Amino acid sequence: MAAVNCQRAKGFTLIEVLISIILIGVAIAALVASNAAFTQSNAAGTELSTAEFLLEQIKELTATLAVVDPQTKKATFGPEEGTLVGYDDVDDFDGASFSPPIGANRQVLNEFIGFVQQVTVENVNAANFDQVVADHSSDFVRVTVEVLLNGRQISSARWIRANY
Repeated sequence: MAAVNCQRAKGFTLIEVLISIILIGVAIAALVASNAAFTQSNAAGTELSTAEFLLEQIKELTATLAVVDPQTKKATFGPEEGTLVGYDDVDDFDGASFSPPIGANRQVLNEFIGFVQQVTVENVNAANFDQVVADHSSDFVRVTVEVLLNGRQISSARWIRANY
């Protein structure tokens, strides 16, 4: 009898090639999905760091101002002056909204168009800073700044100032 030579041909079978193509496709899909997630995370981080910068600009601007008007004292809560240039005390900023935002030097920051700084100044109870009281009925005010981007709040901060 003749000997049967069963040598296997060199190379890959169709099944092996299909499985490797599927594995490579899954790996590429995972890389594309992770790249999209990284891009979204980077955008959110950029928005948050910009918002924190804009919060600090208001805090720095108001840090050296008196809490109440130096001339009228406690006669008015809120802006006595018509424009930002004339704001000479912290309570002048109550209800202010800056779009485009402003820097600590009161200059408009046009490169941050779309961002808004909203400022609220409230008198708070000396024993409980969470309790809002009537205007000028306390020596403490709470300044709240919210930074929004296209109407969506990105960040906010609060701090207490004493009227001394």
